Amino acid sequence: MKMLLAIALGGAVGSVLRYLAITWVGQGLGAAFPYGTLAVNIVGSVVMGVLVQLSALVWSPGAELRAFLTVGVLGGFTTFSSFSLDVALLAQRGEVASATIYVVLSVLLSVGGLFAGMWATRVLVAG
Repeated sequence: MKMLLAIALGGAVGSVLRYLAITWVGQGLGAAFPYGTLAVNIVGSVVMGVLVQLSALVWSPGAELRAFLTVGVLGGFTTFSSFSLDVALLAQRGEVASATIYVVLSVLLSVGGLFAGMWATRVLVAG
């Protein structure tokens, strides 16, 4: 039961953070392109990389805390289902080039962000 509560609480926190981040980015860059969703997927991937590397090198969080952060907060924060909807909406509007750019940037920068987070943490923590 503790595990489920940790995940549920983390999911609520992550979802609120996602909403705030997407709104903030959208206000700054506009809503014509899904910049906010792209940003949270990249940031979420970097943070996941940091957490994974910290756990491997110097930090041993309990199972509930690990689930709260990864499954809960980051699961609620990152938005691959929203990403899929954004791609479909761009494609349906006939903006195939934008949809393609969005897919490529999302995948490359999010996966790259995870590796960057792991690398940066390894350098900073392990020396």
